Amino acid sequence: MPDATPTPRSQEPATAWVVTRPILVGYDGSAPSRHALAYAAGMARRVTQPLVLVHVRPTPACYSIDYGFSPPAEDPAELLDWLRAELAATIDTSGLTVQLVQRCGDAARQLAELADDTQADAIVLGAPARWVHRIAGSVPVWLTRHARCPVVIVP
Repeated sequence: MPDATPTPRSQEPATAWVVTRPILVGYDGSAPSRHALAYAAGMARRVTQPLVLVHVRPTPACYSIDYGFSPPAEDPAELLDWLRAELAATIDTSGLTVQLVQRCGDAARQLAELADDTQADAIVLGAPARWVHRIAGSVPVWLTRHARCPVVIVP
C-alpha cells in the first residue's frame, strides 16, 4: 500500500506535514463517506495530488446517537488499522499517495483546520444520510460556509 502512515494530530505543529495541496476526504465508515472516498480517490488521481483520509473522532457523548453504523475503535492504533482496512476495501490505492489522519473534536472545524494547514485543493464529504442533520445542520453545510477551499458533497 502506498504511504499510509499516521500523521500529526491537531495539537502537533503543522510543520510536520509532508503532504501539501492534497485532496482531503472526511471518513466515518458510513455509506456516504465510502462514496466520498471513492470520488476523492478518482479526483486525486485526475489532478495527480495526494489523498488524505481523515477520521475525526467526536466526543464520547456523540457516540450515543445512532448513526446506523458502528463507531470505530477508541485506541489510536486500532483506529489506524480500521482506516487501512476501510481504505483497502473501498478503493484501489495503486498510483496514489495516501496519508491517514486521525483527530478528535468537532469534525467540521478539524477538517477546516487540516485543509488550511495542508493548503488542500478540496475537501470531499459524503452527504448527510440522516434527516436530523439536514434540519440541525451538518459538517458539509458548515464547511461550505467556512472552509477556504472547495467542498465537494457526494451523495
